[in-house]
Parts: sequence; structure tokens; C-alpha cells
Amino acid sequence: MPIPHTLVSQLVTLALGEDLNYQSAENGDITAQLIPVNEQANAKVITREDCIFCGKDLIIEVFKQVDPSVVVNVLVNDGDAVKANSTLFTATGSARAILTAERTALNFVQTLSGTATTTAHYVKELAGTKTQLLDTRKTIPGLRILQKYAVKCGGGANHRIGLYDAFLIKENHIAACGGINKAVAQAKQNQPNKPIEVEVESLVDLKQALDAGADIIMLDNFNVEQIKQAVVVTNKRAKLEVSGNMTLQTLKTYSQAGVDFISSGALTKNLQSIDLSMRFD
Repeated sequence: MPIPHTLVSQLVTLALGEDLNYQSAENGDITAQLIPVNEQANAKVITREDCIFCGKDLIIEVFKQVDPSVVVNVLVNDGDAVKANSTLFTATGSARAILTAERTALNFVQTLSGTATTTAHYVKELAGTKTQLLDTRKTIPGLRILQKYAVKCGGGANHRIGLYDAFLIKENHIAACGGINKAVAQAKQNQPNKPIEVEVESLVDLKQALDAGADIIMLDNFNVEQIKQAVVVTNKRAKLEVSGNMTLQTLKTYSQAGVDFISSGALTKNLQSIDLSMRFD
């Protein structure tokens, strides 16, 4: 699913506003004003490390908002695997405009490509299993749709987008509702067409969630043996998700226990940005 253009435009406007103090590019970049106004340049942006690229539409929009006369040529597509020292895009036109747009464009790309690249590493570990990798809502405020898009570019899948599109009934919800049965029953009454997921911390809770009719059950901080028991108890009556302290090293062990999903906040929360560099010819 592509990122909605209206969102791309809004986020780029906000990001440029931070750099330019909400002024025009001509007035807001005092360093670029040192360059002769008619100076032209050819620039290219390379990645210094292997990555999964993400952020094409954002690059185009940043340069469009700074100076639409700059010719931008993005040489890769979102989701492409790119080798270190490869050129991601070129820009030709006003030297002032290119330098003004540079950091905003690279900030988007380095962040989203970092998320996509981390996701791809996780997905590789799950190859050959039936387990699907999911993201979480642990995202940078305001950038959730972008980060979840980046997860898909890396081969992962999206958990619920927000608080509105699926139920996730956790410990405090259960306590406030008076138990798993009551919480699930109320969810079915309030939004009968929304998927219902219940987080459980024991096999006793698991059985209650199954009896209540949960669609998905999240096994929170279960060890491998407990997960195997949960798979047997569930007997395909609901989908099972494992969450909590998932690492690249433990993914395959958990997936081989037979769960349907593994969710990891690290994809969007603990991301390592990709090292990028702009060079003038």
C-alpha cells in the first residue's frame, strides 16, 4: 500500500518548517544564502551500507516543496535491496535548493530504510516457518504510517494501525472490565466486526480467552515450553501471537514452537538509521 500523498505532503511541510523556521527556502536557509543565487549543481546521494531502501515519495516531495525546478531522479524503488556505495538518487539544479533540501530528504530515507532493513533481517530469520512478523504501535509520534509502510517494504506485516481498527485487550483492560469473559463479550457487543485480540500471561488466562471467543491471543513473555503447551491447548481455535523481548537471535526458536505471529516493537522503536551521504560532482 503506497503512503497517501496528502500525508507525505503534510509531513514534508512540517519537517521543512523545523529547518526553515516556517519561512521560505530562500529566507530560511542562511547558509545556502552564501552561494550565488544562480549557481547550479549536480548531486548524488549514496548509501554507505547495505540496506532495504524506503522513502522515494518523500525525496520527491521534499525537493518539490523546496524548489520544483530541481530535477530529481530516484534510481531505486521502495523495498529494493541496495548494496553499500550505490547511488540512491541524483539531483540537478539550484545549488542552494539542493543543499536546503538535502538533510530533510535524507532524514526521512535514513529512518525509513533503517526500519525496512531491520525488518528484512527479522523476516530472513523466519524463512521456512509459518510465522508472520508483525510490527507494533511503538512508533515515532507522527511517523507511524511511514514506519509501518517501511515494515512492509522490509517484508513484514502490520499489526493494528491504531486504537480504532482492532481490539487489543491487555492486563489493565481486563482488570478494569472485570475479567476476560466480560471484556471480550463487551467488545463483541460494541464492535461485532472488529477482530478481538487478548493478551494473556498464563495457560489459565489462555483457556479463558479461548472460551470467550477471542480471535487472536497474545502470549506475553511465555517461554518456549509454555508456548508449545499453548499451541496444543489452543488447537487452532484462535491465532497465537508471541510478544515480549523478541530478538534476532531468538526469533526462529519461538517460531518453531508453532505460533502464527511474532510481534516486535524493535522494528520501529530500536531502529538503526542507515548511513547516507550527498556528494556534489
